[in-house]
Amino acid sequence: MAPLRSYVSGQWHTPPDEGAPLHDAVTGEEIARISSAGVDMAAALEYGRKQGAALRELTFHQRAALLKALASHLMEHRSDLYDLSHRTGATAGDNKFDVDGGIGTLFGYSSKGRRELPNDTVYVDGGLEPLGKGGTFYGQHICTPLHGVAVQINAFNFPVWGPLEKFAPAFVAGVPSLIKPASQTAYLTARLVELIIESGILPEGSLQLVAGGAGDLLDHLTEQDLVSFTGSASTAQRLRAHENVVRRSVRFNAEADSLNCSILGPDAVPGTPEFDLFVKQLVNEMTVKAGQKCTAIRRAFVPAAHLDAVAEAASARLAKVVVGNPRNPDVRMGALASLEQREEVRRSLKALLEAGRVVFGDPDNVSVVDADVSRGAFVSPVLLLAADPELAQPHEVEAFGPVSTLMPYNDTVHVIALAARGQGSLAGSVVTSDASFAREVVLGVAPWHGRILVTDSVNAKENTGHGSPLPSLVHGGPGRAGGGEEMGGIRGVLHHMQRTAVQGSPQVITAVTNRWVPGSSTANDVHPFRKNLEDLRLGDTVVAGPRTVTMEDIEHFASFTGDTFYAHMDEDAAKANPFFGGRVAHGYLVLSFAAGLFVQPDPGPVLANYGLDNLRFLTPTFPGDSLTVTLTAKQITPRHDQEYGEVRWDTDVTNQNGESVAKYDVLTLVAKREKTS
Repeated sequence: MAPLRSYVSGQWHTPPDEGAPLHDAVTGEEIARISSAGVDMAAALEYGRKQGAALRELTFHQRAALLKALASHLMEHRSDLYDLSHRTGATAGDNKFDVDGGIGTLFGYSSKGRRELPNDTVYVDGGLEPLGKGGTFYGQHICTPLHGVAVQINAFNFPVWGPLEKFAPAFVAGVPSLIKPASQTAYLTARLVELIIESGILPEGSLQLVAGGAGDLLDHLTEQDLVSFTGSASTAQRLRAHENVVRRSVRFNAEADSLNCSILGPDAVPGTPEFDLFVKQLVNEMTVKAGQKCTAIRRAFVPAAHLDAVAEAASARLAKVVVGNPRNPDVRMGALASLEQREEVRRSLKALLEAGRVVFGDPDNVSVVDADVSRGAFVSPVLLLAADPELAQPHEVEAFGPVSTLMPYNDTVHVIALAARGQGSLAGSVVTSDASFAREVVLGVAPWHGRILVTDSVNAKENTGHGSPLPSLVHGGPGRAGGGEEMGGIRGVLHHMQRTAVQGSPQVITAVTNRWVPGSSTANDVHPFRKNLEDLRLGDTVVAGPRTVTMEDIEHFASFTGDTFYAHMDEDAAKANPFFGGRVAHGYLVLSFAAGLFVQPDPGPVLANYGLDNLRFLTPTFPGDSLTVTLTAKQITPRHDQEYGEVRWDTDVTNQNGESVAKYDVLTLVAKREKTS
């Protein structure tokens, strides 16, 4: 049996030794061998760092576009991944979480990269900070990609989603990745990487694979590299304490298995939709991926009065779960990833049984369909009940398989305290229609949780489930859960970047950020609305006005729009208002007059105004005031796949005294020059 190949330093590497055998989780047959012998870890890391320069030269939008192309390519080949995934014990339903979920994360980050990041190589973090009174000295936080490699050390349970959910934000950030998958299911990750490399979509060096042991990989990390680990809490502690990781202050993110909980609200009595939702969710979390999910429900807290009812209802649902060959369409739950994993689950179950009893399942026996139970890594779903929730085992021992423990609670304070005994979790859930109970529990357990789902009959059809991490939300948790965060939308991208405070003059801040800053140079030779996108420059400006606001204007605007708020129409009431002292113009009248002043009305490159940002009314406008508007090109964002781009205009409306009446950003779509044949 040929060993799996690694992909390092731009080429495929076949190990010189036989390697260790890898087995089909269902049949037990040997399907591959694995070894990282002969891989030069130092050279692989250095190769990634050097090749990363080309990746960093691409803008966020260009990287996002490549990510979309890669996701589309993998979608076309996902049946290949599905077929191999069955050998890990995964059913067709499980593939939706692993294969489809991984590809979906690529699509998600592609979309966020194009919508929420600039078409640039630098990210401007937060607002401009004035550092002096004269407008000549500012500070601005920026984020730039680290000049290193994002090293992934992944768990066995999600061999597709695991690598892709880490790769996506790193790639958008401009940081190459090196994947070190868990051995048990590395054959599926290896095929995923083969599909990616064969596509030719990514810049060379963006992705490397080490199949087998990590060897001396951590010894060669630098302060510019990162490690993202998924696995057991004990392994995370050992890797985090590695001498070189500590000495070089290598960024280390851990996402560890945790004793996640689900809480049934007191209102969710038998017969309510919420009661049924709780039971259904519990059984799903026990059986999807055969319970091998770091977010699965390990502790189920139920009002003491309903404990037996939940046990009975959950047992009835579990009795319908068909275990066996995941290729069989009737099978609901497949095998664990390996025979070793099965034995680990059984050892953990013995410890849990010291605090409870089995209400469903047999830890040592299971009936299977279309498979040989003596050869596959099969185990029965096991539901336990611990009548005394104060005993330690359910809060300390995790059986990483289809195992969960029911426990009673007395009141809200009690269940919050029980949830916290998990010492940090990736995910928790509350099933209730009582918003007050939900608020008290969420705020009570939030310090121990990375994500909390509140389920009720209102959101049941749309919510994504207790154990489903989403690209837009953080995945991680405090304490036992590792203390890290992954994904979370743009937060995950910024994790791979260095935040730097830049101090300087307006002109310097403008040059560094590609965003015009007040006080830097301007130009007003041609009305900027007459310029195509390519011809616009930061600082292109139009100054228009003045226009005098009359009482007739105010009354006409009130009559025309129906906005007869007293500050505009009632002199006595307006005088009594401490902010005005008399009738004032409508804020939106000011905006309308400003638009009338700065707009160049003829057809031209400006295609549309699509919104305003950061609008603030700063000084009241009284009858007789004269308004002048200054419109300056602040940010220019080309769209690589469109015949237009976006332009953000700094807008400052001032009165005859030079006071700012309103400040805001105008957002427009501006056409590129027509292409000549």
